Amino acid sequence: MGFSHGEAPRGKTDSPVIIDGVLYAFSSDWATEVLYDRALGSVRWRWTYGGRGGGKSVEIARALVLLGVIEPMTILCAREFQNSINDSVLALLEAQVIDLGLSHFYKVKNNEIEGRNGTRFTFKGLRNNIQSIKSMHGIKICWVEEAQTVSQDSWDILGPTVRANKSEVWVSFNPREEEDPTYKLMIRHQEDPPDGGVIIRKVNYCDNAFFPDVLRQEMEYCKRIDYEAYEHIWLGLPKALSEAVIFSGKYRVEAFSDELWLEADRLFYGADFGFANDPSTLIRCFIIGTKLYIEYEAYGVGVELDEMPQFYDSIPEARKWPIHGDCSRPETISYLSRQGFIIDGATKWPGSVEDGITYLKGFEEIIIHERCKHMIDEARLYSYKTDRLTGEVLPVVLDKHNHCWDAVRYSLDGYITGKNNPLRISKNLLGRI
Repeated sequence: MGFSHGEAPRGKTDSPVIIDGVLYAFSSDWATEVLYDRALGSVRWRWTYGGRGGGKSVEIARALVLLGVIEPMTILCAREFQNSINDSVLALLEAQVIDLGLSHFYKVKNNEIEGRNGTRFTFKGLRNNIQSIKSMHGIKICWVEEAQTVSQDSWDILGPTVRANKSEVWVSFNPREEEDPTYKLMIRHQEDPPDGGVIIRKVNYCDNAFFPDVLRQEMEYCKRIDYEAYEHIWLGLPKALSEAVIFSGKYRVEAFSDELWLEADRLFYGADFGFANDPSTLIRCFIIGTKLYIEYEAYGVGVELDEMPQFYDSIPEARKWPIHGDCSRPETISYLSRQGFIIDGATKWPGSVEDGITYLKGFEEIIIHERCKHMIDEARLYSYKTDRLTGEVLPVVLDKHNHCWDAVRYSLDGYITGKNNPLRISKNLLGRI
C-alpha cells in the first residue's frame, strides 16, 4: 500500500504512518487494523459498524485522503439519498485535507475533490443516480456512508458496478433493525465470506480516543435510564422489530430537499422543555397532502434557560413562525416570548397523548429527515407497554423515548383536536363507501 508503520504499543491512541518521510498519527488502533494493515486490493469488502460516537467516518475519510496521495484513483462516496452536495461527506473529506496539511495537493471543488496526481473523489446518491453510477468506470474504492438506509435494490446494483481490478467497497453504518438489507448483507458476509475477502469490525464510542464530553454525558444518561436504548444507540445492537413500537411501519427516513417545505401551506414548530436530566427539544415539521415531514430537530440535555434562545436559533426560521410548547412550563414560555419568539402553550386534556398518537398514525406516512438523529432513535424506540410474562402489547404508552414526539404533538396543537384540521378520511374507510 505504500505505508510504513512506526512502532506504537497496543492500546495507544496514535498509530503512526509515514508517507514520503512525513509522519501521520491516527486516533484509533481499529483504523490501523481495518484500513491500513491489509493492502489495498487484498480484500473486497471492509465493514465498520457500531453505535454513535465511534469516529468511523472521520477515520475512513482520513484514510481515503491519504490513499489518494499515494496513488491516483477514483473514489466514489455514495449514500442512499443525496439531494445536494451538502448531504455528502465532501465537507468531512475537506476537513481531513486541511488537518493533514494536504491543501497543496487537493483541490476542493463544488461537487468533487481532485488530487494533483489524478485522484478524484465523486459523490452520488444511490436511489436517484444508480443508472449513472452503473456507467462509471475505474472506481477503485466505493465508500458507502450512512449505509443503514441503503435499499436491497441499491446493493444488488452497486456490487457489480464497482468492478475495477482489485477494487473495494467500504461500508460504514449505525445498525437500525435486524431486517434492514444492509445489516442482513453484513451478517451474510460474516457467516459466508464473499470471494475476494472481507473485514468486519464493530466500532463504538469506547474505540474513539477523542469521544467528546458532550456525547459522553448523553451516553451516560441513556445508559443509566434505559439500558436497552443504550445498547442500540451507543453499542450498535440492532433493534428487533416489535409490534409494541408505536410508529412501526408508519415512518421512513429520507434526506428530502431543504426546499420541499415551500410546497406546504405552513411550517409547524413544537417544543418540549427539559426537566433535570431530560432533554429540551424543538422540532420543525410540515404537511404535504397526507404526509407529515419532520425536517429539523434541536436536542440537548442540560440546556439552561438563558441558553434556550441560541438553542432555538439553531432551527431555521424559528423566530418567524408560531411555536407551541409544553404548557406545564409557563415561566419558560414567558421568558422565550420576551426573547422574541412567538410561543405559547399547547392544549392538554385527559388522553391528549393517545389522541395525538392516533392523529399521527392517521398520516399516510411520516417522513423523517436523516439529519434528525434523535427523532429517528425515538421512532424506533417509542413503544407501548408489553406484558412481561406473555409479551402481549398493552394499550399503555410508555413515558420514555418521547421528547421529540411530544414536541411533534405540541407543534400540531389545534389540528389534533380538529380546530384547524380539514376532514381526513382514511383509505380503509374510503374503500367501504
